[in-house]
Amino acid sequence: MKADVVLLAVLMAVSAIAQEPQFAPGSAPRATAPKPAAPAKPNFFGLAPPPDPAAVQRGQQLFVASCGFCHGSGGKGGNAGPDLVRSVLVLHDEGSGKEVGPVILNGRVSKGMPKFAMTPVQIADLSAFLLSLSHAAVLRSEYKILDVVTGNPKDGKAYFDKRCASCHSPKGDLAHLAERYDPVALQSRFLYPKTRLTPKGQTTVVVTLPSGEKFSGQLDQIDDFSVSLFDSSGQYKSWALTESNGIKVEVNDPLKGHEDLLKEYSDTDMHNILSYLVTFK
Repeated sequence: MKADVVLLAVLMAVSAIAQEPQFAPGSAPRATAPKPAAPAKPNFFGLAPPPDPAAVQRGQQLFVASCGFCHGSGGKGGNAGPDLVRSVLVLHDEGSGKEVGPVILNGRVSKGMPKFAMTPVQIADLSAFLLSLSHAAVLRSEYKILDVVTGNPKDGKAYFDKRCASCHSPKGDLAHLAERYDPVALQSRFLYPKTRLTPKGQTTVVVTLPSGEKFSGQLDQIDDFSVSLFDSSGQYKSWALTESNGIKVEVNDPLKGHEDLLKEYSDTDMHNILSYLVTFK
């Protein structure tokens, strides 16, 4: 019985040795071939892989300086150039430069786009930046706001002095404005002011009856047929408007100037104004 156990142990040891790789004396073990890498999963949206961040940064600087005046600093279109984020040509380029390169070098003179003498490296950087815009548009969860302070503060001051200074002052109501808001929030506030929720921003109305009696308060609604308001005590009042009843209505909307300007701003105007406002510290 003991001999059988010893024999079994010897057989197991010999089997284990036989399964180990054998090498000639003095030779190094041969490296086993690496397993082939699993193929990358295709992007769900069909986008090319993300571009090199350094190339994107260089491309952004080049784009703003050379292309932003027509296509907007974010590539979404400007005064003359189309939206490149939605461009089929840019999507097909996939950051390679093969599609956008010829357009950059040859221009589209018939459509108002001049030629640009750029090097292959510059074209590659621009393509990387455009690809990053496609990624940002599709992969919303990964979106990062780019630098919006790309305008000319001197031109922004000229616009402000001409169109805004009658209501606002850098040393008055807007003093230290840039210390309270970052550039993105600041741009949003002057384009789409949200102060209607405060008494200072609410639209008010004065209704004068033929007798001379006046009623004033916060405007509820007004159209061609009626006007209504809430007075200082919160009481609701309304009147029918006809050509014969002689009721006069005066509306005061403190944000009307902002809404009117929003229809006039060019992309360049908005960035110039913001570049001036960020100096209010």
